[in-house]
Amino acid sequence: MTGRPLGVILAGGQARRMGGGDKGLLPLGRGTILGHVVDRLSPQVEGLALNANGDPARFAGFGLPVLADSVPGHPGPLAGVLAGLDWAAGQGARHIVTAAADTPFFPRDLVDRLLLAAEEAQRPIALAATPDAERGAVRHPTFGLWPVALRDDLRAALGDGMRKVVLWTDRHGAAQALFGTDGGDPFFNVNTPGDLSRAEALA
Repeated sequence: MTGRPLGVILAGGQARRMGGGDKGLLPLGRGTILGHVVDRLSPQVEGLALNANGDPARFAGFGLPVLADSVPGHPGPLAGVLAGLDWAAGQGARHIVTAAADTPFFPRDLVDRLLLAAEEAQRPIALAATPDAERGAVRHPTFGLWPVALRDDLRAALGDGMRKVVLWTDRHGAAQALFGTDGGDPFFNVNTPGDLSRAEALA
């Protein structure tokens, strides 16, 4: 095992604003939204898995391990992070990097920038962020670097009812990797049919 993180694509959401189902399997360009995410993340990591609930067979075409949440009730992205950390522990990895399954244009240097931010700030976690005129920066908590060493801490937090990613990451003083928006929001995600039309234009 090298020192590169493993990658985990978070696809555990219920896509209510798209009428339910798997947003990642919607067509985009010559493939699917999820296919674009896989193509962007796989070169940046040592190995790749997909966090999703329900029948894993619907993702068989991607040839990836499918990790279900170990916490019932669809508690949100933190449960997907935990599933990824548990999988990574079994692979002997020290970190994972997560990406959302509905965000097809995220940066191709995401992993390196997250690693650098964590190293420079000497923090265990790093989250992607973009500039914001009023708040200084907006964090994108489904795009993060997570240490396997904190998986039991996260498990306990979820057991205590923790659901918001940034509330847990703030406990550990997460670093931020700031990405520019001159070419548009790199973390634009597909939530609605209108977003999908916009993504088609970008693709």
